[in-house]
Amino acid sequence: MTAPALRPVTEDDLPMLRRFAVEPGLIGNDWLGFRDAGAQDRRFALDGYLGTDNGRLIVQVRNQATGFVTWSAHSYGGSAGFWEIGIVLLPEWRGQGIGWRAQALLCDYLFLHTPAQRIQAGTQPENVAEQRSLVKAGFLLEGTIRAAEFRAGQWRDGLLYSRLRTDPSVAV
Repeated sequence: MTAPALRPVTEDDLPMLRRFAVEPGLIGNDWLGFRDAGAQDRRFALDGYLGTDNGRLIVQVRNQATGFVTWSAHSYGGSAGFWEIGIVLLPEWRGQGIGWRAQALLCDYLFLHTPAQRIQAGTQPENVAEQRSLVKAGFLLEGTIRAAEFRAGQWRDGLLYSRLRTDPSVAV
């Protein structure tokens, strides 16, 4: 397995990003319906997906874009800031150990370049592969968030994982 790398989004990545907005099922359980595919181009033109409160990097393996990781700023009580991260890989790249490595790389990147103490990620109880991925990337399960998301016509629970700056780094 060739280790993944993270890099900024380029104009050549926009067709892949548009696909995730308009192809049902491509994103897996996180499909929330059709989205504005043009939003990808507008966001790229705005800041190249490298904003101060959120961003996106391409997951690359052997010079090929395989998906992307995201982060967004949140806070508890207005003062305790943290990042929430996510990942999506194209179906042909899943199950190869790319996802957990990319998430670990993103955590290292955020801990190196921002003062955040906490990074969290959520997933669905039925997404066992992502649960394993998060644990391999150094995350700990914090618990179940009841009725956390509306998906596929009903309210569903979520699982919350976190990694702290003081947790051991994971060898990728």
